[in-house]
Amino acid sequence: MTRDRLLPLILLVGMGALWGITQPLSKIAVAAGYRDIGIIFWQFAFGTVLLGGLTLLQGKRLPLAPGPLAVYLMIAMIGTILPNWASFTAAVHLPSGILSIVIATVPMMAFPIALLLGMDRFSAIRLLGLVLGLSAIVMIAAPESSLPDPAMAVWLPVALIAPFFYAVEGNVVAKWGTAGVDAVQVLLGASIIGVVLSLPLALMTGEWISPLPPWGIADLAIVGIALAHTSAYATYVWLVRRTGAVFASQVGYLVTGFGVLWAKLILGESYSPWVWAALALMLLGVALVQPRHRAHA
Repeated sequence: MTRDRLLPLILLVGMGALWGITQPLSKIAVAAGYRDIGIIFWQFAFGTVLLGGLTLLQGKRLPLAPGPLAVYLMIAMIGTILPNWASFTAAVHLPSGILSIVIATVPMMAFPIALLLGMDRFSAIRLLGLVLGLSAIVMIAAPESSLPDPAMAVWLPVALIAPFFYAVEGNVVAKWGTAGVDAVQVLLGASIIGVVLSLPLALMTGEWISPLPPWGIADLAIVGIALAHTSAYATYVWLVRRTGAVFASQVGYLVTGFGVLWAKLILGESYSPWVWAALALMLLGVALVQPRHRAHA
């Protein structure tokens, strides 16, 4: 295998590992008592510093016209604040590996939204993938042996809020674009707006997380979440430009797989056969529901 082919493959695996590890790190943070808005603020803050530095190195400036500002606000809300609120809230009650399986429903939720927006056409194969994904969620929720506590099942709908908003975000961007702003600038603008929105919320709700020492494992987990997400996202942008969206989109499978693996290695989670069967069913569903055309993907 040549270097030109090997490097994208290595980066794809690396992205999957980075995004996958954010779920167990989130579990560590919330287990220590930290909550959604406080964690979200620091995720935005680290993102602002890292992406701001990257933008300066590229010699670019952040567009501040009304169009781009509206895009930044939209991405901040439906791309981070709302889905992360749901994820961190669900992480208090659900195993990390379950959250990694649930997040794989993004393309399954994106398909019906695309149909409603007139951006896609009905496909029986992709409908089958949607059914398989829903069946995987039922397999996790229904059997008494699938979750450590059957009462956890009531938090699955909360966990599903995150992939729903990610699916909305993807379709909105695909249909209306980003006002001519590139992906790194969009995420930087969203991070800055996110800092402005989440800081007062964190202070008012009592969820503010002090940056002063002493720092514990939960504080390091929050830093890890921000670094992993920002690094993976920047790599994703580069990979899309280098290899195309079809190849880069395969990272979704790796995120779910690595999420379950990290949860076992870091948190020592174990799962019933129902959960492993649900994981296989979910990945099969994702494979069927993925768009086949390069431009749409």
